[in-house]
Amino acid sequence: MAERVKLLGVPAVLLLLAGCGQQRTAEPAAGHSSAPATATAGQPPVVAWTGLAAIDPCALLDPQDRSTAGVSVLGKPKDIAGARACDWTVPGAFGVTVTLSDTDGLADLEVAKKTATKTKVGTHPALQVADKKAADGTCAVLLGVGDAASVQIDVSNTGFSDTPLACRRAGTVAGLVEPKLP
Repeated sequence: MAERVKLLGVPAVLLLLAGCGQQRTAEPAAGHSSAPATATAGQPPVVAWTGLAAIDPCALLDPQDRSTAGVSVLGKPKDIAGARACDWTVPGAFGVTVTLSDTDGLADLEVAKKTATKTKVGTHPALQVADKKAADGTCAVLLGVGDAASVQIDVSNTGFSDTPLACRRAGTVAGLVEPKLP
């Protein structure tokens, strides 16, 4: 069943479901300093560190994002090993789970080296995790958010086949989620 990569060391196989909203605050999370919220001409405003605690994982894919990713259903909030997550299941096609970890940075995640490829998504360091030998139709993209937080995007194809397709889908969702992260 659904387990976080930290626990398994390979992409989680997650079967998924349905909808939510997002809240952000301007106050920094405990233990994090914030930059002043001022901007200079030609530069975007500096946003105070809010951490992942201020983000609703189901709000990370709005209707346009879901359309771009081929997700025709609403997400359903879920708890995975103590982490907040959201599941979307497209019947007969695939499922996506986005999991937020407020306590585990990319370096803290236990990932089998032979299944992970270092990459970058937007401005965030990332790992793509897929066991190509298993060819099980699953893939994960793990995004580092600072040193002590991460976001995991898991995709499982129905029928558990076509791992490259699962990785393309995970990459698409990661690209849609990444700009919304601190």
